[in-house]
Amino acid sequence: MGLGQYYQSRTLDPAQRAPRPDVEERCDLAAFAHTLRDGSTELQLTIDGVQCGACVWLIEQVLGREPNVVAGRVNLTSGRLRLVWRGAIQEGARLVSEVERLGYRLIPYHAAQSQAETDRVQRDLIRCLAVSGFAAGNVMLMSIAIWAGLSDGMGPATRELLHWVSALIALPAVAYAGRPFFFSAWQVLRHGRTNMDVPISLGVLLVSGMSLVETMRGGAHTYFDSAVTLLFFLLIGRVLDHRARGQARATAERLLSLRGAEVSVRLPDGTLERRAPERVLPGTDIVVSMGERIGVDGVIAEGETSLDTSLVTGESLPEAATQGAAVFAGMVNLGAPITVRTTASGGDTLLAEMARLIDSAESRRGRFVVIADRVAKRYAPVVHITALVTFLGWHYGMGAPVDRSLLIACAVLIVTCPCALALAVPAAQVIASGELLRRGMLLKSPTALERLGAVDTVVFDKTGTLSTPDLALSNTVDAADLKAAASLATHSRHPLSRALCAAAGPVVAAEGVVEHPGQGLSLTTPKGEIRLGSEAFCGVDAQDEGLPGLWFIRPGHAPVRFAFDEELRGDATQTLEALWKMDVTVILASGDREVAVRRVAEHLGIRTWHARLRPDAKMALVEQLRAEGRHVLMVGDGLNDGPCLAAADVSLSPSSAADISQNVADLVFQGRLLFPVVAALRLARRTERIMRENLALALIYNMLVVPVAIAGFVTPWLAAAAMSSSSLLVMGNSMRLHRGGKA
Repeated sequence: MGLGQYYQSRTLDPAQRAPRPDVEERCDLAAFAHTLRDGSTELQLTIDGVQCGACVWLIEQVLGREPNVVAGRVNLTSGRLRLVWRGAIQEGARLVSEVERLGYRLIPYHAAQSQAETDRVQRDLIRCLAVSGFAAGNVMLMSIAIWAGLSDGMGPATRELLHWVSALIALPAVAYAGRPFFFSAWQVLRHGRTNMDVPISLGVLLVSGMSLVETMRGGAHTYFDSAVTLLFFLLIGRVLDHRARGQARATAERLLSLRGAEVSVRLPDGTLERRAPERVLPGTDIVVSMGERIGVDGVIAEGETSLDTSLVTGESLPEAATQGAAVFAGMVNLGAPITVRTTASGGDTLLAEMARLIDSAESRRGRFVVIADRVAKRYAPVVHITALVTFLGWHYGMGAPVDRSLLIACAVLIVTCPCALALAVPAAQVIASGELLRRGMLLKSPTALERLGAVDTVVFDKTGTLSTPDLALSNTVDAADLKAAASLATHSRHPLSRALCAAAGPVVAAEGVVEHPGQGLSLTTPKGEIRLGSEAFCGVDAQDEGLPGLWFIRPGHAPVRFAFDEELRGDATQTLEALWKMDVTVILASGDREVAVRRVAEHLGIRTWHARLRPDAKMALVEQLRAEGRHVLMVGDGLNDGPCLAAADVSLSPSSAADISQNVADLVFQGRLLFPVVAALRLARRTERIMRENLALALIYNMLVVPVAIAGFVTPWLAAAAMSSSSLLVMGNSMRLHRGGKA
């Protein structure tokens, strides 16, 4: 079967609408494949049905056995499969079929359609949560009335009426709100596998069915409240998990959107034509206007300018670029128009590689939950076998009636349902997230606190992280000189010019000012020429002070230098001292100039620092630290920090950071202070202790209650009460995070 003849089982409607399961149409996967530089073929696919790390492990194991597969990596967070293989492009359809035989549906990845599907599923889960919550509250009221009435001599007719009202509320709610679990359980059972949704679905359906039978027989006990309450608790966790995954899915797409704008291609006759960057071939000349973002990798063929390179290097100041200088997609031309000769475009650019680095790093991050998911995968059959053995033992071994044996087996299913175990970590995470939010920090990843609590090394970016994003005038100058220079600076968009204007305050712009791209500004007056700009442009021979600055010369006056420096965050020193007291190693890693990085490191007392690091080098540094066995926290704000933020064990970003960094980061903090990093670490360590206590409580609960349930001393009603009690105990222990004072 060729790639162009592959039938996808579920396609997406045009106009970015949600998928329609009832439509099956021919899908040309070749249109989505991309040939890499080494000749291999890459295909990005959205996977429907991946719920846990065990699913990731299974898919990667199957693809890993294929000799032609170069890479088959599943990103659990984003729900995507990156498939790279050697050989004919038609080989991709066969590889996709191998994965689909496991029970997963694969859809060619499209950013807008993927987001539409994410939104649709999120809305559906919230509706299920609302229905189950409504039903749980109302059925519980009926149950309380029945429990109270049993001790007060309630008549059978009244009790039966309340049972029927409970059934009318609970059964439709179970049918509707249980769909996410029922569908997942059915999918895995069809293909001979199991997951945690199987015992959940089986327990809910059995208890609901038995309760209906008891209601029809006029029995004294029903357990509708157990079924809907269990669904309500579990749906809370499912909604939070899906929301966190949905936020992470947008990371690489937002980064790639920076190269989505069309570029101006110079044709042989000299005219310009707008084209998508993917359609620009190497060797083609493109014209980049002032203020325009470069869409390809290449070298400057004509012109000279200054470039905003923060996306690639993290450099806080523009860099001068002349003919022959290398430029990369994502950089912004701040000066005169230039002509760039293309060397790479589309998926071969450095910007695209950054997106792949982020995606790859986030995929590795998901491995932290694989072990727990494998345990959960084995837990399901153990629960089923325990319930089955209980039924057989009571019915055939003890001679108990079928209904009595089935009730005891259902009690075992309910009492062994890992509700307390499932809440042990999420309960602490939700409360800790609220504490962080109260302190101006937004937690974006459900597992971030667990990873943050193990941190022993913090890697800081410099510009915008240890320092504020703005430059400030650092030397004392005459106010008249400052105002005069600012009257010229108002005509430039250069960051140093803007900083000069900010320091001077309101000024009247001078007329007749000429900007010389990459050099400075000039103004011709009757007394002579006035210049504001670089040392060479102003003809000044002075010793370099190591700080960025502008020179200002005018006839009859001595040259004046305006020096600028980054303003460190007000509590940077106190923050680092607190980290050192917590036995945390601090490292400074920046793409900025060596002199600037050294100055900040010496001022703050940081012994280990790195300068001039590109995104891949920063990521390599983080991965090297992790390979040494360290647990790394990355704190950064720049676009170039995206890959290393994703590669670190856990990451933080200030609210002033670029959108990409905020999306990759696990936690975003507000304000101009840096101490939230310390507060988050302290709270994470307390949360980790609470999580361990919760897991111990859940384990003790199972050790005590399960044998009693197997012995037949626990009815499904008592099993549900015991399960709810264990959940409340875990929640109560987690509430201690509210009483911790300052983290």
